[in-house]
Amino acid sequence: MSLDLITRPDSVLVADLHPSPNIEPRKPGYTPSILILHYTGLPTVARAIEVLARPACKVSCHYVIDDGGRITQMVAEDMRAWHAGVSYWAGETDINSASIGIEIQNPGHMLGYPDFPRAQMRAVAALAREIARRHAIAPERVLAHSDVAPGRKIDPGEKFDWAWLAREGVGRWISPAPLDDGDEGLALGSRGPEVARARALLGAYGYKVDPEGAFDPDLQTVLSAFQLHFRQACCDGRLDRSTLDTLSRLQATGLKDDWIA
Repeated sequence: MSLDLITRPDSVLVADLHPSPNIEPRKPGYTPSILILHYTGLPTVARAIEVLARPACKVSCHYVIDDGGRITQMVAEDMRAWHAGVSYWAGETDINSASIGIEIQNPGHMLGYPDFPRAQMRAVAALAREIARRHAIAPERVLAHSDVAPGRKIDPGEKFDWAWLAREGVGRWISPAPLDDGDEGLALGSRGPEVARARALLGAYGYKVDPEGAFDPDLQTVLSAFQLHFRQACCDGRLDRSTLDTLSRLQATGLKDDWIA
């Protein structure tokens, strides 16, 4: 496979091409089966694109979407971009070879973390729908960077509207169980059926979690990543009734009325 830079877009939705040299072939046997959504974490889209195209930075992505919804493609979809880093999902550790990465312009938590504008979200939905259809990417494999790299990454964060995106036909969603102000959750070090169930459900969905053990800081980190996607009102990693109920219904096959498809 040639390492030539991209010369034509993979999507009719692309407005601009800005080739990044930070690419390589996907590992043998890999085709895109995961879609990863990021935020840029940089003050402007111009700065983000500059960084993603700078060889010394050793990062790249397939697409960048600015806050007005304009889409720039930087890497061809058949190439391996360097966007996920050290990551894991459902037994897969080479997420870059298995995925397409979309960077969504937002300065991130360190720089004020504004809302994602609706025009930008509409562009995310349109592009993600097209990519998922083209590569037959399952809804449960449309993921946040934080899902595949808990603790190391928190983007696109608790303000990203996964529920709206699911209504637009992208990704999987279950309405979170209400928070109970009197439920402080289990203490670190706790053991028991709730801890075992949380570990089993998180692992079955795809998160990297040991199948056995107490409620420890590693499990708390993974729970926080889960909450960033599915229980955004409180993402503190608590193992409380709301989190366990939401996680249980996410995995249930008999509650299809709760899914927004």
